[in-house]
Amino acid sequence: MEKLAAVSIDLDEVHHYRAIHGLPFPEQGGRAARAVFEWAVPRALAFAKRRDLVLTFFVVGDDLRIDANADVLKGAISEGHVVESHSMSHPYDLVRLGRDAIRREIEGSFETIERRLGKRPQGFRAPGYTLSDDVLDVLEEAGALFDASLLPSPAYYVAKLAALGAIFTTGRRSSSIVGPARAQLGPTEPYRPGRPHWIRGTRRLIEIPMRVTPGARLPVIGTSLGAVGPRVARALVRGCRAESTFSLELHGMDFLDRTDGLDDLVGHVTELARPFEARREALDAALEEIGAAGFELTTLREIAIATARREH
Repeated sequence: MEKLAAVSIDLDEVHHYRAIHGLPFPEQGGRAARAVFEWAVPRALAFAKRRDLVLTFFVVGDDLRIDANADVLKGAISEGHVVESHSMSHPYDLVRLGRDAIRREIEGSFETIERRLGKRPQGFRAPGYTLSDDVLDVLEEAGALFDASLLPSPAYYVAKLAALGAIFTTGRRSSSIVGPARAQLGPTEPYRPGRPHWIRGTRRLIEIPMRVTPGARLPVIGTSLGAVGPRVARALVRGCRAESTFSLELHGMDFLDRTDGLDDLVGHVTELARPFEARREALDAALEEIGAAGFELTTLREIAIATARREH
């Protein structure tokens, strides 16, 4: 059976991180207000070119109102990369909204991406990885081929709870939330969701979970790889050699550091304290191991198509 891998990048802009950590927004946004689109995306594209990767970008629709942001992603598309939806306004509490509000977030982002970039998205990743049956219902109404929101990792879930608790003790209010604990034990390979979404079922769309290690279900994502360095990054990937798919999720923030005018975020977004070059070495190491394990690098769309094809 073919083994497929894909690299995706969530383009959460700097203001979304401020919202997570309950931090104030500088007047006029500050020098680094567009750091993700202005600096991170070009670095990611250079990284992809060097490694011959096709990237899947998940973009927030509202960010495409800025012409310069749309132009950056038009350039990415012209190089063969793919752009999918990360909602319209990145509400961390998307799953708590009513069906009509969820529909505006999803369909609005699909329409905006198609209008601004010329290509309609076929996939979605929920803000904060928090998913619900209502969200999947609306995605199917919108004609989505796949969702890529599930991170089935109890370790990540506990770490997120601890981080939110720490923010609460400071008196700040985070916009982030956590989803159902039971979802952390959902499938680790692509599947058709049922009801609830973390069990297998018969939906039209495919759910593509982010990669976690077998057994311990440690998250193998950009944040964790950058934190542990190349040697441990290789070990984490080697532990996943027997898996059939590898969805490696990154953020634009993985391509930035404190030298990009983000000093005030360093104490909150810990990866920024490590130089980008050091974290890039960990990503290089992980991708080398992914290749050595026999995975063919492609896109999340192609993984969804291949998953559906295997059923017939």
